[in-house]
Amino acid sequence: MKYLRFVMTNLKRNKTRLLFTFLSIMTAFLMFGLLSALKIAFSAGADIAGKDRLLTLHKVTFTQPLPISYGRQIENIDGVEIVSHQTWFGGIYKDPRNQLPLFPVEPEKHLQIYPELKLLEGNLDDWVSNRQGLLVSKSLADRFAEEWKVGDRIPIQTSIWRKKDGTNTYDFDFVGIYQLGEDLDDGGMLMNYKYFDESRAFGGGTVGWYVLKIANPDDSAQIAKEVDKLFENSSAETKTSTEEAFAKSFAGQIGDIGKIINAVVSAVFFTMLLVVANTMSQSIRERTGEIGVLKTLGFSDSKVMWMVILEALFITLISAAVGLLLAKLFVDNADSVRKYFPIFYIQQKDIVVGLIIAAVMGVIAGLMPAMQALRLKIVDAMRKVA
Repeated sequence: MKYLRFVMTNLKRNKTRLLFTFLSIMTAFLMFGLLSALKIAFSAGADIAGKDRLLTLHKVTFTQPLPISYGRQIENIDGVEIVSHQTWFGGIYKDPRNQLPLFPVEPEKHLQIYPELKLLEGNLDDWVSNRQGLLVSKSLADRFAEEWKVGDRIPIQTSIWRKKDGTNTYDFDFVGIYQLGEDLDDGGMLMNYKYFDESRAFGGGTVGWYVLKIANPDDSAQIAKEVDKLFENSSAETKTSTEEAFAKSFAGQIGDIGKIINAVVSAVFFTMLLVVANTMSQSIRERTGEIGVLKTLGFSDSKVMWMVILEALFITLISAAVGLLLAKLFVDNADSVRKYFPIFYIQQKDIVVGLIIAAVMGVIAGLMPAMQALRLKIVDAMRKVA
C-alpha cells in the first residue's frame, strides 16, 4: 500500500469527475442494499417455513376464521403429530402508524411446532405460565428498545378485537425476546390465545388458521387432502398446503420479486461498470506523459498496470462501502416501512456480496486502461507530450 498516496493524488486530479463517479457508484450500492432488504421482506415467509409444517386456512380467504373444534378432528389423522393454531390480532402501539404483527398462539404447542425458536432474553416458562405474557421478536425489540424492557407492562391496542369491557387495549407482560434459528427474524409478537379468547367481545371459539406438524414431509400432499376432505360441504371449508408453498404463493401474488430485483440490480451494476471504465480510460489518456515518465524512472510495466487497477478498486470499494452503510442506516431506522413489511433488514452476507461485487467491478473496469498503460512505450508517451 506504499503507492496509495500516489493513487489518491491521481484520483483527485479532476475533482468534479471524481465526485460524480463517487455519487453514481454510491447510489447504485445504496439501491442494492435497499432492494436486498426488500427482497427479504417478500421472501422471508418462505425462508422460515418448515417442510414438516402444513397450514390449514379457510378455503375462501385466510381472513375468515375457523372453528376451534377443527383442531381435535385434524389431530386424529394419521401422520399428524401436533396441531396448533394462530390468529391475526392487528396490534397498535400508541400511534396507528405503529402497526404490530401480533399473533395469539398456544405457547406449549407453538414451541413444539417451532423448535427453532430461540430465546435471546427472558424465560420461556414465564411466557407459558403467564396468560398475559408476551414474546417479542428481536427486530421489534430493537425497534422499541428505548421504551420496552423485559419485565415491563406494555399496552397494545387493536383495531379488530374489541374487549368485553368495551375497550380495545390489551395489557401484556413483556417476558422475553426471541428469534428463529441463528439469524432469522419473523418480525412478530406472540401472545397467549387463552387471554385473547377470554377477553374479546366476539368471535370466541374461533381461530385464524391451523398449523400442523407432520411426521413425514413426503406425506404432506396426502395429509393435506385428508384434512380438507374432513370439512367438505361444511360452513367453513378448508384449504391445506405446506407452509413454504403458502408463503411463496402469497409473495407470488405480486409477481416474482426476486427476479425483478435481480434484473434491476444487474442493469444498474452494468451501467456503473461502464461509468467506471470510462472514467479510468479518460484518466489514463490524460496521464500518458506521466506514465511514460514513471517507466523512465524505473517503474515496471506490471507495476504501472497494477497501480491503475488499484485506482479503480479504490474508488469502487469506497463508494460501495458508503452506499451500503447508508442503506443499512436507512433500513435500521425505517419504522414506517415496517408497518407494511415487518421483516425488513439487510443481511450481513448481502453486505459482503456487495463489497465483492464492487471489487470485481473495480478490477474489470480498470483492466482495459491498465492494459493500455502496460503496453504503452516510453517513446510513444514522450512523443504525445511533445
